[in-house]
Amino acid sequence: MDIRRRNNITVTGRADGPVLLLAHGFGCDQNMWRLVVPMLVEDFRVVLFDYVGSGRADPSAWDERRYSSLEGYAQDVLDVCEELDLRDVAFVGHSVSAMVGVLAAAKAPQRFSSLVMVAPSPRYIDDDGYRGGFSAEDIDELLESLESNYLGWSATMAPVIMGNADRPELGQELTASFCATDPDMARVFARTTFLSDSREDLRTITVPTLVLECSQDVIAPREVGAYVRDAIPGSRLVTLDATGHCPQLSASQATAEAITGFINVAR
Repeated sequence: MDIRRRNNITVTGRADGPVLLLAHGFGCDQNMWRLVVPMLVEDFRVVLFDYVGSGRADPSAWDERRYSSLEGYAQDVLDVCEELDLRDVAFVGHSVSAMVGVLAAAKAPQRFSSLVMVAPSPRYIDDDGYRGGFSAEDIDELLESLESNYLGWSATMAPVIMGNADRPELGQELTASFCATDPDMARVFARTTFLSDSREDLRTITVPTLVLECSQDVIAPREVGAYVRDAIPGSRLVTLDATGHCPQLSASQATAEAITGFINVAR
């Protein structure tokens, strides 16, 4: 299969620049990076794509078994890297894609030079000595609501996830993105995301890593950012002066500056 078409790959920026591979989160697509890309293309070769089941990726490539685990999404990342023969990649993953990047780097460490985790969470459900932000009952209710009425769930939850109630256009954009996703595919991705536990995988990271968190985030609270930093030796945690779970939209300049500054030092 043509991977470029399957994953709707876009390449922009400096042809001879360091490679940034931007990976979107659940319910989104590569368009969620549109505000930071203009600030990154001056210094980097920027590669964007859509996971199968999201955005303008080829829906005929959907396989429920493959995408019922984060490894399936990590394989999409590796397929993109292989198709473009990408090396020394700085992987920038938003939300669940931060953990997808961890898995991809573990499987093909020769392709990755650094990781940037934007609002990451290795586990969303609270556990003994760990606060993920949700009880098991919370997640059960969330998934039940999503599966019974996906469009209604999207209209209710997207503004909560986005935060920034004083900027309703951001919540409306995320709602539109959620609603544009095929409900059956979204249900699988949601279960894969919210029931995942990647805490042990964090200890496999050997490349320079930046953890970007927001000062207020209902999906990934501050305790999660601290946990991720502590679990990855030598990683750096930066708290953006931003609220919500999508700083690439709500605080695009600060997000782009943090990414650029980190990658330039990591090189």
